[in-house]
Order: sequence, then C-alpha cells, then structure tokens
Amino acid sequence: MERPSSTGTVTRRGFLVTGVAGVASLAGCIVHGEDDGLRGTVSMDGSNTVLPHGAAVAEEFLWRNNRVTIPVVGSGTGAGFQNFCEGATDIQNASRPILEDEQQLCADNSVEYIELEALRDGIAIFAHPDNHWCDSLTVEQLRDIWGPGTDVETWADIDPDWPDEEFALYGRDPGSGTFDSFTERLLGEIGAIRGDYSASADTNVIVRGVSGDRHGLGWGGAGYYYENEDDLKLIGIPNPDSDSDEPIFPTRETVETGEYAPLSRSMFVYINTNELHREVMRAFTEFYFEEIDEQTHQEAVDAGFAEADERLVWTQWAARKVGFYAASDDVVEASHDALRQAIEEHR
Repeated sequence: MERPSSTGTVTRRGFLVTGVAGVASLAGCIVHGEDDGLRGTVSMDGSNTVLPHGAAVAEEFLWRNNRVTIPVVGSGTGAGFQNFCEGATDIQNASRPILEDEQQLCADNSVEYIELEALRDGIAIFAHPDNHWCDSLTVEQLRDIWGPGTDVETWADIDPDWPDEEFALYGRDPGSGTFDSFTERLLGEIGAIRGDYSASADTNVIVRGVSGDRHGLGWGGAGYYYENEDDLKLIGIPNPDSDSDEPIFPTRETVETGEYAPLSRSMFVYINTNELHREVMRAFTEFYFEEIDEQTHQEAVDAGFAEADERLVWTQWAARKVGFYAASDDVVEASHDALRQAIEEHR
C-alpha cells in the first residue's frame, strides 16, 4: 500500500497541533497503513522541543506497522529524564545531554541506556522588527546582557549610539533543556543567567513578548523565529573563533556545520537498552537510521529540504521536516553503530 503524500515542511507548532494527534489516531489503526506482523508498545517522553521530531519518525513507522502503539509525550527534558531513569519510559528525547544526577538516578534503578545524537538545532536571538539599530551582537555583548550579576539595563549600555531605553528581555525557563543549553554554551555554566528576564516554558510566549515590545530581545529555538519572520528581527552573531566580524545567522548550513557558534547544539535520543530484547523496540530504534523511501525523498526534494543527491535516513529527514537541522552522516553512522552494538548485547 502506498503511503499518502506528505509534501511540504511542517512547522514545529503545526506538528504539535496536528502531528501528535495523527500519531495517536494512527497508533491503533487497523484500516489504514500496513500490518507487517509487528506488535507491541514503545513509550516516548522528554523534551517538548524535540517532540515533533520523535512524533514524525513514529508516524512514519506506524504507517508501516499499524498494530504497534507509540504514545509520544513531551513533558520536558528534566521531567522526562525523571521518568526514563525510573524505568517508566523506553525512549527519552532530550535537548541537552543527560546530567550527572540523572545518570545516578538511572544507575540507582538499573536503567542502562545509550545516547544517540539524532538532530541539531540553533538557538536564535531575535528582536522587535522595528529595531533599526542592532543587526548583530557579539558573544561578549550577549554575555554582558544575559550574564548573572550584570549591570546592563539599556541598549545604550551596550552601545552608546543605541537608544537609552531599558531592555525587555525574554527567554526559556529553568525547566527547559534549551535554557540549559543557552546558559552553558553562552555563559559557561548551566543556570548562570540574570534573574530579571521574563521566563517561559513556551517559546511562542517569548515570541509574542518580543514582537509586542519595540525594545524587546529574546531567544529560543531557531525554528520559532522562522515561523514568525514577519513579527521578529533575527540578530546575527559573529563566530568567536573566526577572524571575521561578519554576523552569522542560524540556517541549515551554518547550524549543521557548527559555523553558527556558540549557539548551535546537538539534541539527543536516549534508548533504554534493557528493553532492546523486545522486537518492537529493536525495529523502531533501527528505523531511525533506515534510508527514507524514494517517494519521501522526492517529496523532500520538491519541498526544498533535501538535495537530489542526498540519501537521508529517517532521523535526518524528520529533523528537517519539522524545522530542525540534520545530524551529519558521520554522526548518524556513529549513533547507528552504538545502537547496533547495544542490540547485539541485549537481544
């Protein structure tokens, strides 16, 4: 049976509205899709940011295995690790690496796992569209604005030629893996940030805050900027490891190569290897690294998120499909090797 066409990219917000519901309805469907004889349930939780990626992979897998159930939840990276390390879930999506206390919790509960680098993202800095004075900010300027204990309060504190108006600052809350990544990559320590900004668990709230205040400045996953380009202004960051002061913006090329620094990041899928003895777990986790079919490849080329000579696997395809960026072929192969070794050890 031919899979229905799915041309075009899907925004993260759009996928959260329609895609997860689609996964839920498809999970138990016996009329549509294919039944290859596989049975069972795989539970997925974790990062709300990574959720659309996991849901996209699950939806494609479920189309081919419509007697399998894959509930996909996005309770957050931290809350998800709590569940995962207690053995309550099979797969953990994470927008940052596992922390030491989470590793200990897994060990305390005899949960063995492997870390797979599944996709990439860039954290965008954005301002109000009427901001005509600031096109880029250096890493040092960003640290001056966002660092703990800073005395920077106005745009003029950064550049005397800029308005002597107080910042309206917006960003993610401390429960977010994106918060952890931003503070660690920019400021050198998880949680090291000024305390007087408007923090939210929802990047769409940050977007609305910045777009509603001429002196607003905020940060969040780059995909949220590209969903709201008319309402925001993207701020470039010169690469601190380059001799050039040319601002770099988060794009597919700059994020996938790491040129957009230091705010490019890897995001992860953690697999509970204790569950790899189950056929359904082996099949689903291997599916992440299977090459996409020709119909899907052509649709991706037509939609503009794949090149004609590229041979993407499902985790790379899903990343671009929902507005993220693909891990490199070398990284994907290393992750696949780690999975294959774990499968051999636990089957």
